[in-house]
Amino acid sequence: MKAQVITLDAKKAGDIDLDDGIFGLPERGDILQRVVVWQLAKRRAGTHKVQSRGEVTGTTKRIGKQKGGGTARHGAGKVSQFRGGARAFGPVVRSHAGGLPKKIRALGLKTALSVKAATGNLVVMENADLKDGKTKDLLSKLDKLGFSNALFVDGAEVNENFKLAISNIPHVDVLPTQGANVYDILRREKLVLTKAAVEALVERLK
Repeated sequence: MKAQVITLDAKKAGDIDLDDGIFGLPERGDILQRVVVWQLAKRRAGTHKVQSRGEVTGTTKRIGKQKGGGTARHGAGKVSQFRGGARAFGPVVRSHAGGLPKKIRALGLKTALSVKAATGNLVVMENADLKDGKTKDLLSKLDKLGFSNALFVDGAEVNENFKLAISNIPHVDVLPTQGANVYDILRREKLVLTKAAVEALVERLK
């Protein structure tokens, strides 16, 4: 599969061959769903917590008589039925991360790349380098390219000026190749890969 390479100034810079085994796979919604759910679960802090019966302040003495009181026979004031009592089976601090095979993770990333390529939302750029880290200059370049909602993926390291300029632009993100993931690719309309990112992704997913 061939793709056109452009520059940040919206000029042509030749062509590049894209590996069909990475950028030409059929769409698999089930795989994408599994990977996205796994990613979002892993991001959860899991710091939610409520007090248990052993942690709340309250009496453990029998509240009323066992019989003849006309109410339920409560044995303590810490139960969830009373104000200030503990919550039954409440959330505790835990990890929400689950397991997902490496093959499924890799297939999910390949599928996400292929979906962007199939829908015409994959753009290959020569590089993402800027001389000055000015947001105004980068905005004018993005307007020329027609990118209002995009994810840029650069090589091993992102150009510092580019990172600085893009940080104040809404709906436009940048990641190094190692940070490329299914969720961030799918949540943006355009996926912009530099030539260095394409080479690194092919090496990573081969």
